[in-house]
Amino acid sequence: MKRKKERKKRKKKKRRETYLLQGADGLLFSLSYPVFSSSSFARQLFDFVFSGSPLGLVKLLELREANHIEFCRIKCVLDEILQMHRSSDLNKILKLLMDPTWVATGLKIDFDTLVNECEWNSARIGEIIFLDGESDQKISYHPIIPSDFFEDMESPWKGRVKRIHVEEAFAEVERAAEALSLAITEDFLPIISRIKASTAPLGGPKGEIVYAREHEAVWFKGKRFEPVVWAGTPGEEQIKQLKPAIDSKGRKVGSEWLTTEKVEDALTRYHDAADKAKARVLELLRGLSAELQTKINILIFASMLLVIAKALFAHVSEGRRRRWVFPSLVEFHKSKDMEPLDEANWMKITGLSPYWLDVAQGSAVRNIVDMKSLFLLTGPNGGGKSSLLRSICAVALLGICGFMVPADSALIPHFDSIMLHMKSYDSPADGKSSFQIEMSEMRSIITGATSRSLVLIDEICRGTETAKGTCIAGSIVETLDKIGCLGIVSTHLHGIFTLGLKTNNAVYKAMGTEYVDGKTKPTWKLIDGICRESLAFETAQKEGIPEIIIRRAEELYLSVYANDKISDRNETDLEHFYVDTIIRTSGEVYNQFGRTTGETISPKIKSTNEMEALHKKVESAVNIVCQKKLKELHEQKITLELLEINCGTILPRQLPPPSTVNASSVYVLFRPDKKLYIGQTDNLRDRVCVHRSKKELQNASFLYFLVPGKSLARELETVITNQLSIQGFQLVTTADGKHRNFGTGTADHSTEVVTLRQ
Repeated sequence: MKRKKERKKRKKKKRRETYLLQGADGLLFSLSYPVFSSSSFARQLFDFVFSGSPLGLVKLLELREANHIEFCRIKCVLDEILQMHRSSDLNKILKLLMDPTWVATGLKIDFDTLVNECEWNSARIGEIIFLDGESDQKISYHPIIPSDFFEDMESPWKGRVKRIHVEEAFAEVERAAEALSLAITEDFLPIISRIKASTAPLGGPKGEIVYAREHEAVWFKGKRFEPVVWAGTPGEEQIKQLKPAIDSKGRKVGSEWLTTEKVEDALTRYHDAADKAKARVLELLRGLSAELQTKINILIFASMLLVIAKALFAHVSEGRRRRWVFPSLVEFHKSKDMEPLDEANWMKITGLSPYWLDVAQGSAVRNIVDMKSLFLLTGPNGGGKSSLLRSICAVALLGICGFMVPADSALIPHFDSIMLHMKSYDSPADGKSSFQIEMSEMRSIITGATSRSLVLIDEICRGTETAKGTCIAGSIVETLDKIGCLGIVSTHLHGIFTLGLKTNNAVYKAMGTEYVDGKTKPTWKLIDGICRESLAFETAQKEGIPEIIIRRAEELYLSVYANDKISDRNETDLEHFYVDTIIRTSGEVYNQFGRTTGETISPKIKSTNEMEALHKKVESAVNIVCQKKLKELHEQKITLELLEINCGTILPRQLPPPSTVNASSVYVLFRPDKKLYIGQTDNLRDRVCVHRSKKELQNASFLYFLVPGKSLARELETVITNQLSIQGFQLVTTADGKHRNFGTGTADHSTEVVTLRQ
């Protein structure tokens, strides 16, 4: 029973850390329709300016290291929640934001409980912490003593807690400061007066009262104090009492630094009093930390609630300035018998504008998007195809999160996924061309898309030759049309319209052009139909291509495509498509489908396949090795429950998910030379960035899994390192297989070979 309670306590603590890491990103989770509908309504009601600081103090409370500034921040958060509660309009918002906050934190807290706990915690902090506006804790001041001395000695602990809790300690400090001032006045001031009275033009005794910051003392600094004749004048008795100043180690500070027994005793008394007051203040702060730690769930929930509210205010303020609107949110019909073009499964945006342009300044062209199926979009270069796709993606993403959108009005369904593919770049480190990268992304889109998805693909299949690219694009369009998703596929491959695509719902759309002063110009307006004008020559000329090159290009174009025979030529190309052949640099002959005797795999594809096979083999080995080890630890009662390993993959140019931050994990780095590096960390995102900062590892991929605690991570790192090395995998280093306490000398960790099933 005791173990079960400890296990639940650890899980709660882990959840708290995860919730803090997620922060306001909880708004972007896939919410249920009722939750994001309520969240959207709350945003529309929201119109209040907050001031204060964000959250982030759980760790400090757990370590009991929170200072008065953190407590003031917590009180500010709680007071702002209570201020919203006391306002009839803001109270509605507060209640509507309870569910989104629950989703973001995983904490289910009743509204009345939240309000009551906020009141208690705020009042408790107010009872202990010194707040702005209170003036009963001024730094000690005495004219004879340098003010820096008291500032340095008292500022670290004064103004932290209310004086009523440390009255006796504070009073003793004040009495000690008064005694120190009196001692310095009696022992040093007469000497200063004598020096001033006997100053000679050619030099004489010099001295002053100085704060020795390094030694935290106030001493007399001067030289040549012994008079030639002792005449019993004022100050002589005090001069006789001077002695060399001593530091904390009993060494003389210097011949110029002097003090007296009375001043040293007063300094000692003052430091003792100050130390006691400081200790009492720290005791009170740590006690308050311990009290608030028991209320940590309330503090997390209240902080997240305020973060969401402030983020919404900032969003709404900027959205109103830009003249954005709140969309109407609808849910897809779930019935399988529902017609695919039913009005509930569509998206309509009126007055759509690019989110990066300010409509209030009149710099944006607005469009109307009435989407009930897939659009096949054509248009000239610079005609706005890519901008349209980005704008629709932004509206859909903002809409399903309940935010304002850059449009006059918008009807947005609750998409289960939004997939946007823009241009692709090659990845030499992975041995992949830009077209290979694009096809990899197309595979992800096709396998992940559903009838409730929004798919946006810009200039499909532009990285390969026209004939095959056109056919691949056509096949993808047919597949997406069959899936029934909403979306846009833009293209310059006009031959796609001669393929006879088998589509039921796909609609042809184009970006408009107009003829002005003898030139064709884009209008950036979405229209029905097909646009075969690319404005390629005009674009090249605009970007500074020499005129002679443009003229020659026009001649070549007219010589091939004159008399409007473009479509005829495309048909001829497609007729010869099935018999064309290509010859690789290696000498083998391939037909268009890669079928020939003695065909070989290109080096890049072969390298990629080998890397994928290595990934699978390593993942299988890691799973088997770790599960075996975890089973042993569970049987030995080292772990309370039998843990499972869930491996994740980080592809090139990807970053780990937020859940890996401040969480122990073990990872395997796959180098381009197929060597492996095994490591463990408490912040995988930072570690991945460090590895990829090296030029040769910029596109490295990773295999990782999370474990509960650094100790277990180090042990599994040791076991994996030893086992993979024994099984013949090439490792960059095996040093991590010799961790102290998990060394290679025991059979449990290294010498026993785990056999993999083929």
